[in-house]
Amino acid sequence: MRSRYLLISIVALLALIVSACAAPAAPPPKEEAAPAEEFTYEDEWGVVVIPAGEPLRLGFVAGLSGAGIDVLGLDEKRGAELAVKDKGEVLGFPIELQVEDGQCNAEGGQTVANKLVADPEIVAVVGHMCSSSCIPAADIYDQNHYSMVSPSCTAPSLTDPATHKPIFFRTAWNDKIQGPAAAKFAYDVLGVRKVATIHDGSPYAEQLGQEFAKAFEALGGQIVAREAVNVGDTDMRPVLTRIKAEDPDLIYWSGFVAEGAYLAVQRADVGMEDVYFMGADGIRADAFIEAAGDAAEGVYASAANPGEAGPGMEDFLKAYKEAYGEDPIAPFHAHAYDATMLILNAIEQVAKVDPEGNLHIGRKALRDAIANTKGYQGLTGTLSCDENGDCGVGSVAISKVENGKWVVVSD
Repeated sequence: MRSRYLLISIVALLALIVSACAAPAAPPPKEEAAPAEEFTYEDEWGVVVIPAGEPLRLGFVAGLSGAGIDVLGLDEKRGAELAVKDKGEVLGFPIELQVEDGQCNAEGGQTVANKLVADPEIVAVVGHMCSSSCIPAADIYDQNHYSMVSPSCTAPSLTDPATHKPIFFRTAWNDKIQGPAAAKFAYDVLGVRKVATIHDGSPYAEQLGQEFAKAFEALGGQIVAREAVNVGDTDMRPVLTRIKAEDPDLIYWSGFVAEGAYLAVQRADVGMEDVYFMGADGIRADAFIEAAGDAAEGVYASAANPGEAGPGMEDFLKAYKEAYGEDPIAPFHAHAYDATMLILNAIEQVAKVDPEGNLHIGRKALRDAIANTKGYQGLTGTLSCDENGDCGVGSVAISKVENGKWVVVSD
């Protein structure tokens, strides 16, 4: 019996050895991993690709040189800078402004626009500042599918259905609003009936003057003189002398600070110191008061209505003063802030990051996202873009120089 148990034990041991030496069982076949889905982003206008680690860049264009122009541009630049600071980044990409001086004329606008469209990583443009610069630039951006949002190009033709470029948007009002608002104030509040208009030949000044005159005549007033000067003129006495012969109650100047200050000062030289002098957003800056001195007292100007400002305006004004050591120096800082935010918010909606960390932005998708902006609470009020690119609130207030300061007298 003992031998039998021994035999069984030996057999069992051999079985274990054989089992241990046998080839291991093949693991169950693994399921083959599906290939990673290829990243695609297409856009019929082309796609901007920002490499990982690089900043997202916007062009910023304003008039940053020229007497009476530079202060307007600097104010807009500060507004855009504060928007970039507040936004911080888009989808992890820091934001940079490429600042360019588009001056306030067609040549400057064309030169800068051509420079920006030569850079495929410029996503869109905040600007330009003057309609003279905006109009030719819009043609170039349209041909190259770069969206632009201007804080201050107010010429009606820019958003006229017959001439509007689909890439153009603005946060400022249309001068079809500003001109009539000024005319109504002159007729109803000042009680004037005879007006002489002067422009500087720029699209902004000429079209604004036309809108004022059209509205003033519709109210029953009379335009007794329609004159023009050249940008850079300093002796305004010849044109003022011609105007005096028509005995106007008010001179309506639709241009900018430098020439406006000469007109305001020299009207006394021809005996018109008691004739009302009125301008628009082109002179609604402290630089006009400094240039015109005592002759600025009593001058009127139309500009954005601060009463329509959004809830963030108070904090913005504090931030402006902390950053630059002074209160805003011209009228369009908040419009520049809103223009920058409109673009950045639209980028956020349409941009995608690929597996390598690069940012992709479709140019038509971006344009469409800006165009679809509705009910955005900006600094200047609630913004909604219409089919022709007007996104601004469109409210206008009239200010007057009193004791060396602009004071709102009608909104």
